[in-house]
Amino acid sequence: MQYISLTIAFAIILVIFLRWRLLNWLWLQPRPLEKCLRELGFRGNSYRLLVGDMNEVVKMDEEAKSKPIKFSHDIVPRLMPFIHKTIIDYGKNSFIWLGPNPAMLIMEPEHIREILSKSNIFQKPPPALTKLLAEGILSYEADKWAKHRRIINPAFHLDKLKHMVPSFHLTTCEMLSKWEKIVSTEGSEVDVWPYLQTLTSDAISRTAFGSSYEEGRKIHELQQELAKIIVKETEASYIRFLPTKEKRRMNRLHQEVRSLVLRIINKRMNEIEAGETSNSDDLLGILLESNLKEIQEHGNKKFGMSIDEVIEECKLFYLAGQETTSALLVWSMILLSKHSDWQARAREEVLQVFGNNIPDYDKLSQLKVVTMIMQEVLRLYPPIFLMGREVHKETKLGNLSIPSGVQLLLPTILLHHDQEIWGEDVKEFNPERFSEGVNRATKGKFAYFPFSWGPRNCIGQNFAMLEAKMALAMILQQFAFEVSPSYAHVPYSVFTLLPQYGAQLILNKL
Repeated sequence: MQYISLTIAFAIILVIFLRWRLLNWLWLQPRPLEKCLRELGFRGNSYRLLVGDMNEVVKMDEEAKSKPIKFSHDIVPRLMPFIHKTIIDYGKNSFIWLGPNPAMLIMEPEHIREILSKSNIFQKPPPALTKLLAEGILSYEADKWAKHRRIINPAFHLDKLKHMVPSFHLTTCEMLSKWEKIVSTEGSEVDVWPYLQTLTSDAISRTAFGSSYEEGRKIHELQQELAKIIVKETEASYIRFLPTKEKRRMNRLHQEVRSLVLRIINKRMNEIEAGETSNSDDLLGILLESNLKEIQEHGNKKFGMSIDEVIEECKLFYLAGQETTSALLVWSMILLSKHSDWQARAREEVLQVFGNNIPDYDKLSQLKVVTMIMQEVLRLYPPIFLMGREVHKETKLGNLSIPSGVQLLLPTILLHHDQEIWGEDVKEFNPERFSEGVNRATKGKFAYFPFSWGPRNCIGQNFAMLEAKMALAMILQQFAFEVSPSYAHVPYSVFTLLPQYGAQLILNKL
């Protein structure tokens, strides 16, 4: 009888505790945080129980995505309609509600520099649903992040990337061969977007895993499907605790991708044990070698990566390596299709440096005009246009004292499109602004960070730029291109900024 009474008492205490936690999360915590943000000079909507601003965020996103925009680089109203409206209504120092969690918009360049330089203090929010897509170095913090960065770094040294140029060349040749077969003498309309996705998917299969495209293609297809479901679920984040058909599908996709990557890793480990070294220069081979070296130096497996952690890094290789480069290439082709003068300048430079020969690693750095074009494309269409950070205790940021429990939103694209920094032509495609380097283009302000910045900058940015330069140079050698009348300018985001309905261009063989 006494045991039953204790059980009942414990159950009552647990219910009271959970209700208190729920009340604190939904009401007692948001209200003081709102007051604190207003005292700091930030403005926004008043808190609404549970949902905050999410109903309006979802509604405005759906409305913005339902129709294309005219060909303009003023894409913020379509990509972030609620944040765009918030800034119009309340100014740059504003906040929004992600459910019961307030998020400050950080628009001061020096504040953003400080946040990105102090990654141990301003940390990424927990990955939540996105951890199903890929965790790895992108989502780890503190010591675990430092260990993974140290082990992975050798795979992205420039001397290692040099050996990957032949793979970039081979995959680009395969794509151009397909274009030659479908382009008539008078030019033909081609949706180049799926070809560019195949190009970068094939390249990452070869350079990261040494596997055939057929092995890698399935991973790519499953990750693309998983990413789209995650975006849909994230938009309904305030009800994310409810089970759904999509969540079950997400878990199945996650397990399938994991099994495919594990198969590739096991195959490679068997090759290593058998003394085979034919794939030792690809990203996976270098990663496994670096991991083994770390374990041997310390004499303990805990100093290296577990097999699950290697799987996550491989998934991230595939996702980030494919998405970022294909996005950069497709927007480069679209913008050069609209600006024939810059396309001609880029082609003239490529032919001057390489002629009709295969672009080689040592001379790719001589492509100054191509580099300026890509920098301008990354300014107008940054792959990751919004980053999030959070603080776990009261923290100083410049002259602000940020309370614990507040998220920070770093809108890359808003800094990239800030007229006060870039001038009146900020919404125009003008690679000339980068002719004297990024610092001169930004007037010395911290306003350009397409691959993030600081300790947690994108480890694969040299990989992405090298592959993109090689591919664009080879395209310019063989084809001229212009925008097709059927192209609809609809930038949208899954995890990187992509053309929603493809990229229909008129290709002409040179």
